[in-house]
Amino acid sequence: MVKERARILIVGGGYVGLYTALRLQQKLKPELKRGEVEITLVSTEPYMTYQPFLPEAAAGSISPRHVVVPLRRVLDQCRILIGEVQSIDHAKRTATVTTLATEEEGAGAEQITYDELVLAPGSVSRALPIPGLADYAIGFKTVEEAIGLRNHVIEQMDIASSTRDPAIRDAALTFVFVGGGYAGVEALGELEDMARYAARYYHNVRPEDMKWILVEASNRILPEVGEEMGKYTVTQLRRRNIDVRLETRLDSCADRVAVLSDGARFPTRTVVWTAGVKPHPILAATDLPLNERGRLKCTPELTVDGVTHAWAAGDAAAVPDVTAAESGKETAPNAQHALRQARVLGDNIAHSLRDEALETYSHKYVGSVASLGLHKGVAHVYGRKLKGYPAWFMHRVYHLSRVPTFNRKARVLAEWTLAGLFKREIVSLGSLEHPRAEFELAAGGKPPLDPKLDPKGSS
Repeated sequence: MVKERARILIVGGGYVGLYTALRLQQKLKPELKRGEVEITLVSTEPYMTYQPFLPEAAAGSISPRHVVVPLRRVLDQCRILIGEVQSIDHAKRTATVTTLATEEEGAGAEQITYDELVLAPGSVSRALPIPGLADYAIGFKTVEEAIGLRNHVIEQMDIASSTRDPAIRDAALTFVFVGGGYAGVEALGELEDMARYAARYYHNVRPEDMKWILVEASNRILPEVGEEMGKYTVTQLRRRNIDVRLETRLDSCADRVAVLSDGARFPTRTVVWTAGVKPHPILAATDLPLNERGRLKCTPELTVDGVTHAWAAGDAAAVPDVTAAESGKETAPNAQHALRQARVLGDNIAHSLRDEALETYSHKYVGSVASLGLHKGVAHVYGRKLKGYPAWFMHRVYHLSRVPTFNRKARVLAEWTLAGLFKREIVSLGSLEHPRAEFELAAGGKPPLDPKLDPKGSS
C-alpha cells in the first residue's frame, strides 16, 4: 500500500514512457483499483513507434500500423493525454501542457499538477545549419518519415522512367544518406534492396543506373558493432555499388545539389539526414539539472540527481554506468538500455511510494545487431561476431522478442512469413500525404501543391 495518494505524470510515449507505464500498471495494480494512484501519460502521438522496424517498414517488409503500438489499448489503466509539454516547474509540481483542443478552446495551455514526475521525451534529430538542409532533406525517426521516404524513392524511379531529360533522370536516381549509424546504414540497406528489386518492373531503369551514397563524418560506420564488423559492412555495401564516403561531411544541399567536403557534387532529389540526435527541447524548459550535453543528470537509481520525486531514463537521461571499469561513464542512449531502464524505473517508483529501498540500474552492454537488407546483416553479441544471414536472422529474432505486446509480435511474424512466400509490394501511396487534393480539385478549389511534382519544391 502506498503512503498517500500519488499522481504520476509521465512525459513521453516512447520506449521509456510506454514501458514505465506498463510496469507501473503491473506493480501498482491494487493501488490503481483503490484509486490511490493516478497515472497520466502525455505524448505528442497516440502510439509508440518501435524504431528498429522503421527500415523494414520503409522497404515494405512490415505494414506501418504494425510498427506502432497504440497507447490507449496497452495502457488501459492510465490517462492518455495527446499533447505537448511546454514547460515544467518541478518546484511547484506543475507542468504546462498544450493539447489538440487547446487552440479550439482558446483558453490557453492546461496546467497539470503531479506528485511524481517521469521525464522520458526521448530525442529529436540534430540538424546542422547546412544550406538547403531544412528545405530538401528528410529525417528517419518516425513512421511517417519512413513511409514517406519509401513513397518518395518509388516516385523518383517513376520520374526517371518517364523523363527524357538526362539531368532530371540522374538527379531522380541519386540517393544521398548522411550518417553512418544504425538509422542511416539500415535505412540505406533496406531501401537499396527494395529499389533494386523494383527496378525489374521498369523497362528502362536498371539497378546500376541508381547511385546510392552514404556520407559519414568519422572514419568508421556502425561503431556499436565493433571496428571489424564496421569494416566488413563498408566492404559489403561497396560490393553492392554503394558509394561509402568516410571522413566526409555534407556542406550543402541547396538547389537540389549535394555538395560534400571532399569536393564531390551530386545533383539529387533525395537527401536523408540521420546524422545524430540531440536531447528533446523540453528538458531546457524545466528547473531540473542538466549536464553539458543537455541531458538530465541522474543517479544509478534513475532519480534526477539532487531532486526528489523526479525520475528519468532513456535518451533524455545521463545515467551512470555502474558496470563500466572507468568512473564517470554513462549508459549509451539506445533501445537496449531504455527498455531495461524502464522496468527498473517503474519498480523504483513503486518502491518509493511504498517507502521501500530502491534498486540500482545495472546492465552490461551485450552487443549490437544491424540489418543491411534482406538476408544480410552484421552482429557483435557477447563477444561473438556474426555476418550475413545468421546476423540478419538474429536481428529479426531479437527485435521480434522486444516489440511490445503479443498482438504486435504475431502480426509482424505473419507479415514476415507472407513476405517470404510472395513477391515484394512496390506500390507508392504518396497521394496519402494530400488526401483532400482530388476532392478539392473536383469541387473547384485549388489543391495543395505536391512538392514531389514541383521541380522547385522540397523532397
